[in-house]
Amino acid sequence: MGLSIPVPVSGAALRAGVLEVVVLGGHLLLYPTGMLQEKPAATGAKHPGRTPALLLHGFTDNRSVFVLLRRTLAAGGRQVEAYNYSPFTRDLRATARHLARRVEELCERTGQERVDLVGHSLGGLVGRYYVQRLGGDARVRTLVTLGTPHSGTRVAPFMDAHPLIRQIRPDSQVLAELRAPAPGCRTRCVAFWSEFDELMDPTETARIEHPDLVAENVQVTGIGHLALAAHPAVTAAVRRALDGPVRAAAESPGDAASVA
Repeated sequence: MGLSIPVPVSGAALRAGVLEVVVLGGHLLLYPTGMLQEKPAATGAKHPGRTPALLLHGFTDNRSVFVLLRRTLAAGGRQVEAYNYSPFTRDLRATARHLARRVEELCERTGQERVDLVGHSLGGLVGRYYVQRLGGDARVRTLVTLGTPHSGTRVAPFMDAHPLIRQIRPDSQVLAELRAPAPGCRTRCVAFWSEFDELMDPTETARIEHPDLVAENVQVTGIGHLALAAHPAVTAAVRRALDGPVRAAAESPGDAASVA
């Protein structure tokens, strides 16, 4: 945020790479703290007027990736929880079914009819599958994704032996299901994407392009994949996305303001 000064792409890419290394180092230190499933808040906890938020991590990650984002979202009194799915998950669709049960439990415990989902990387795809294919749009008010391969990514072909990696390829059955019609979907979607996201190939795959979805795509500049879940400019923008629309009145549907 603030004054933006144009720089050569090579310089911006270098800065994004350095930031990514710094974020990775901090995340590795915090990773052990997020390995266990967190204990849910006490039964009957009520947060009237605030939709609770549930955070979904990416492939081989855990809830520790959301330390800074969680703090930002909770600052306004919103109840924020994280869902750790198993690192041994082999099917995104099975994880989405587990997520459905977790959302129902959260709604019952908080007394809220709907929740917001924020997913980083693969977590965003899990959330979207739940919303589009499992009736989750009845429970999810807003789905925010951070560096999620909505159209599939071709990065790391040597990892195709893993079933989850095969499911995020452009020609996978899972992505074919997500391309299918989704008339009447009630969930608002906001997708953050960056031209320096090293895990998105092509980078525009992190945009949501679906005629039946109410979707806003927010371009982030100068930030890599891991930093999308931690950078102050992004965490503040996610909070605004959950508080209300981020699209400027003059912008067309499917686009949104950039985050610098």
